[in-house]
Amino acid sequence: MTVLTEEELRAAIRREMPGVRADLERLVRIPGIAFTGFDHSHVERSAEAVAELLRGAGIPDVRLVRKGGQPAVLGRRPAPPGAPTVLLYAHHDVQPVGDRSQWLSDPFEPEERDGRLYGRGTADDKAGVMAHIAALRAFGDDLPVGVVLFIEGEEEFGSESLEDLLREHRDEIASDVIVIADSGNWDVGQPALTTGLRGIVNGFFEVRVLEQAVHSGMFGGAVPDALITLSRLISTLHDDAGDVAVEGLISTQSAPLDYPEDRFREEAGMIDGVQFIGSGRLVERLWTRPAISILGIDAPATEGAPNALIPVAKAKFSVRIAPGDSAQRVYDTMVAHLERHVPWGAKVTVTLEQLGEPCVIDATGPVYEAARQAFTEAWDGVSPVDMGVGGSIPFIATFQEMFPKAAILVTGVEDPSTRAHGPNESLHLGEFERVCIAEALLLAKVAKVADTA
Repeated sequence: MTVLTEEELRAAIRREMPGVRADLERLVRIPGIAFTGFDHSHVERSAEAVAELLRGAGIPDVRLVRKGGQPAVLGRRPAPPGAPTVLLYAHHDVQPVGDRSQWLSDPFEPEERDGRLYGRGTADDKAGVMAHIAALRAFGDDLPVGVVLFIEGEEEFGSESLEDLLREHRDEIASDVIVIADSGNWDVGQPALTTGLRGIVNGFFEVRVLEQAVHSGMFGGAVPDALITLSRLISTLHDDAGDVAVEGLISTQSAPLDYPEDRFREEAGMIDGVQFIGSGRLVERLWTRPAISILGIDAPATEGAPNALIPVAKAKFSVRIAPGDSAQRVYDTMVAHLERHVPWGAKVTVTLEQLGEPCVIDATGPVYEAARQAFTEAWDGVSPVDMGVGGSIPFIATFQEMFPKAAILVTGVEDPSTRAHGPNESLHLGEFERVCIAEALLLAKVAKVADTA
């Protein structure tokens, strides 16, 4: 087997990039949305397309696998004698597009503008899929490690069947190193390793004050309506500064990074005059402290609403929980808070939708040093920073539990202008090439770490 040098790998990636981009665009044109109510035949097409790409990249054992949900793609190539095995994870499903009028171009027809490729899934996470394939193509027959590729098909819909799939195929996917390409970098030109992610607790709470709607003139002033009751209960979740007021939730310290407020305001799209909520450093508010959001409310629409007191109202809540906390404990704490603070003796009912554990990655040791060297070389001397992420990838905790000896690297292609999950999602094409170079260099360096171990 030929051992490729750093310069040979760089040249190979650059040679492959036109084909990699073309295949990325083909994937983006497939609207593979795993959410209920969408045509899931597109998810099937997406999985088949990914499987074909893996076969074309030299993976001999490729098949679609499922456990009651949408299809994932599992591919395996054995390790050379004495070499480690690396699991490469990404997902091929995408978020719904939302309001199409907010898109400047067709979300499923990729379009380049100012060095960025626009379209749903260009970054999250079809570029992650293609970064893996780019690295495989760069090595060709000279891949120095074994690889397992696990390309999920319902990550955006909550990965409901993922844990069952991982446990069913545990022996096949067992690896020394796990690369999860579903995060991002600190900025364009500044790579990062994600070392902490918040967990998630989603649920609903409903308040009821009446058996049925009643005349607002005849009973208003003495009988509470459900919407005001719900509003007062929602208001107990934060104090006047906007910090979470639910007692007992854990907060921790964050990485020593400075998040400039003007940059964050622009990235968030905050309108003039809107103030930040909470206290402390921005990176702590975003990465290592709990955050509570109200995602929706069930109540009568304003148009056509009668003059009647509303008997029942319902809200959906989402808690992003800090690394070090427990999802079940946070849910129990939320239930206790809501029951304790519901006003005027109203009946409150809380139901759970989703639990996802936070994670902290101890990014020390030879594999992580190899990753940092690979990133530094790919970004022409710019060393990666360790960063947290306010979002959640709950299955990382599952990987940690199932494969406690594996080094887990959370990487990705996103940057602050990507707008993943929103209108006009995009991929910075220059950064994408660096990500592909970094992954190829990483695989080469992981093989060398095994040689010296």
